[in-house]
Amino acid sequence: MSETGKLSAADQERLRAEYADQGYVVLPGVVPKDRLEGLRRDLAAEFERVKSSGQLMNGGGTFSGHLNCFPGAGARFAYEALSDAGVLDLVRALHPDAQRQPNVGCNFNLPGSVVQHYHPDREFTRAFVIVNIAVVDTEIKNGAIDVLPGTQKKFYKFWRFTLENAPRLTRRLPMKQGDVLVRTSNLWHRGMPNLTDTARPMLAFTWEDGGSTLADPFAQEQGRIVFRQNWFRPTMLGRLRERTFVVAPITYSAWRFARSLIGNKGY
Repeated sequence: MSETGKLSAADQERLRAEYADQGYVVLPGVVPKDRLEGLRRDLAAEFERVKSSGQLMNGGGTFSGHLNCFPGAGARFAYEALSDAGVLDLVRALHPDAQRQPNVGCNFNLPGSVVQHYHPDREFTRAFVIVNIAVVDTEIKNGAIDVLPGTQKKFYKFWRFTLENAPRLTRRLPMKQGDVLVRTSNLWHRGMPNLTDTARPMLAFTWEDGGSTLADPFAQEQGRIVFRQNWFRPTMLGRLRERTFVVAPITYSAWRFARSLIGNKGY
């Protein structure tokens, strides 16, 4: 970064080339650590409240250990830090349609979580940009994301992804509190097990179809923290599928392989 703490034109050019090659870039120390520590405490306290009160959903990611959540209005400072550092300028240079404010979310990786399957975040032809922010130091032991650099460059059906052994490209991305990961939705990746006794949150600002349609995406849910389902629905069938995935993940991989032979979804 330049002396002003903002991405320079040279930084922007270098990062755009790296993003095109790898499908992601990591920017160190963008968001203030003290503010993130406060957000971490708020997220942890709200999770314990809904869990102890019986309000936490049954299933929906609670078995596999990967939840989504809306981090509340208290996460607005992180978006403002991205703007101040010029990261939003980079986002719009990478994806010119990302003109609105982002959709606001957070991944909440619970202690004892299991490994996810590799996946992109949307169909290949509908790519969008994602900005993840490390709310805490994110290391191998608490589930640093696993990415496959370069897999964003072509459309994979899962059968081809498997036969070409794309997972050989695996790369874990440890980040320090306040680091920022900018990635394309077409990059294949997976959430990893949290082997610690503390939940690992990671903010996610996303620009599907140009971004949020809300006037203020940080004001939804009355600005409160709300935990949401991840892949699996909190229904009887959803709970069965999630438990099956946890106990026998190979069955889900086999189903994806078979489905990719006849459909165009790919992942």
